[in-house]
Amino acid sequence: MSISKNISENFLTWTLSLLLVVFISCSSNSQVDEDEDTPDETEEPSTTDYDTSSIVKMFENVDAVTYEVKNGNLIITTTNLPNHKSPYYKDTQWHDDLYADYNGTNSSFHLNPNRISAQNITFTISLSPASASTKSVTPLGPIGISRNGVVFFNQYAAGNSALDNEINSFDQYLGHPAGQGNYHYHIEPTFLTDTYGEDALLGLLADGFPVYGPKEDGKTLSSSDLDDYHGHFGKTADFTEGIYHYHVTADAPYINGDGFYGTQGNISR
Repeated sequence: MSISKNISENFLTWTLSLLLVVFISCSSNSQVDEDEDTPDETEEPSTTDYDTSSIVKMFENVDAVTYEVKNGNLIITTTNLPNHKSPYYKDTQWHDDLYADYNGTNSSFHLNPNRISAQNITFTISLSPASASTKSVTPLGPIGISRNGVVFFNQYAAGNSALDNEINSFDQYLGHPAGQGNYHYHIEPTFLTDTYGEDALLGLLADGFPVYGPKEDGKTLSSSDLDDYHGHFGKTADFTEGIYHYHVTADAPYINGDGFYGTQGNISR
């Protein structure tokens, strides 16, 4: 009886041990599978529900703009007059107090023949931007609006020529006017990055996605860090859950690349 009892007890102990090993193994495999299915939080989710209404406040108390939120859109009109000094205010009726000689660092600077003049440019921009299944090419002229009401122009000059011949006419804040006096930024608007920071929100492109400065998480970005549209998905100070956003960089295409990432809103002037 004693021997039989011992055999039974040993068999029971061995069986319980085997079951415990199998349970632990299955649990471990289950955890690995679960971890493998966890999405990379730096990647844009397959479905997005962005809401950019929280950043509309950046346009409050900006002399150049008037705006309203209607039917899920930001409708914003700008006179496009910069709120910083520029030699392009010379001999104009606009902001005599903001005329100043060029005092930047470009020894090859020269004034182009144009002078700043008030505009009437209206953007209708969705406050629920989404990736467009078919990307639209960014047009010549205005492609977005900065937080001081000055428009962003695309990365190319009239006629699709590179900016090389224009850069020497950029004023101390890296903007200049076109033929009708419409002042604009092709590259980093240094008045804004000096004022708000190199990692700050600078404005919106016409597809509703925000534009940020050249720095992110302490790193100065270049175009090689971004996608074909000159942006990427990630968390920002304004969108802690993450959003697709553009960055300005020191190298071409500077603000925007091969088309809008989202669906372009309406631009009239």
